[in-house]
Amino acid sequence: MLQNVLLEREVYSSEEHKMTQKMIQDFIKNEIMDHTEEWEKNGMVSREIWERAGELGLLCIDMPEEYGGSGLDFSFSALFIEELAKEGVSGPGFSLHSDVIAPYLLKYGTEAQKQKYLPKMASGKMITSLGMTEPNCGSDLQAITTNAVDKGDYYLVNGQKTFITNGYMSDMSIVAVKTNTGTEKEGVSLLIMESDSEGFEKGIPFKKIGMKAQDTCELFYDDVKVPKENLLGEEGSGFKIMMKELARERLIVALNAIGGAEGAIEKTIEYTSTRTAFKQPIAGFQNTQFKLADCATQLQLHQAFLDRCTLLLSDHKLTAESASMAKYSATEMHSKVVDECLQLFGGYGYMWDYPIARMYADNRVARIYAGTNEIMKVLIARGLFKELFQQMKATKK
Repeated sequence: MLQNVLLEREVYSSEEHKMTQKMIQDFIKNEIMDHTEEWEKNGMVSREIWERAGELGLLCIDMPEEYGGSGLDFSFSALFIEELAKEGVSGPGFSLHSDVIAPYLLKYGTEAQKQKYLPKMASGKMITSLGMTEPNCGSDLQAITTNAVDKGDYYLVNGQKTFITNGYMSDMSIVAVKTNTGTEKEGVSLLIMESDSEGFEKGIPFKKIGMKAQDTCELFYDDVKVPKENLLGEEGSGFKIMMKELARERLIVALNAIGGAEGAIEKTIEYTSTRTAFKQPIAGFQNTQFKLADCATQLQLHQAFLDRCTLLLSDHKLTAESASMAKYSATEMHSKVVDECLQLFGGYGYMWDYPIARMYADNRVARIYAGTNEIMKVLIARGLFKELFQQMKATKK
């Protein structure tokens, strides 16, 4: 019903996109939805679903075929992100693995690192996580305290990370550490750390408000020896790398938001068309019509912007400011849409058995992770006043 009023999206209009979409929808329907309650109870998904996604070519979609990827452009990854979000599938951390961590390795890794890790990642036989956030610093990545001491042919790592998606299931993690602490060369570096390393421990998965099937935990490092060949990029370049790649991560969050909003609206249209009150369908009331008309309008506007951002990312032209705008605005819109939709479900909307309840609980964190929405506004403002800030900085000198 919703598609009757939305413009066709050119970014997904090719026959290959449509065939991929059908395959993704079948995968979600036949191999994911029936396992939701079990995964929520376990606090994590199964390894089998990761391997099945790998078999279907749904992991590392835009990675070159020589490393096991599908060799497609980012729009196919975006399509997968949105289709999962439409059905409220938040358990499998596929997009972090495929669309954040794999590009880190592809862009900054040595050939040996790429050959060792990327094919396993594409197959789903290796699950990965990203160790950035620490208990005492959230969005301020320069304030991390996890320390890596140079011991000649290896680094000795001590510290802790928290709120790590895929953390408990991960076989490998890219970890942000401080190197050369207390010297002029002090900086943030990235290390590839395998989970079976001695001294690498995982905390018990957190019990969260939402995303209950997504394993999120703390990671602990107690004198972990990491070989020098596991340094990703140059020593001290970690912060620059993370800042460069955050635009892609924020677009992923935004894509998840518009997919989730679309799914919420569709489910609410279906529910209000069949549920009756005062001898007529709830959809017959003008309030329902106006609320959903507003939601659909906001969705359409954000789809158009996100489609443009997707094409820009595929051409390596997406700016940090545009990605921040996308993340900030889309997640705010998603929260409002899901709240309005839950209200139209009445009391049933508050029941966990109804997908809208899960969507309501799951979406809240999107305004926090990948940089809070307050940080997004700071980044946008920096772009707006870039010349002024440069002048102020020069004057202080």
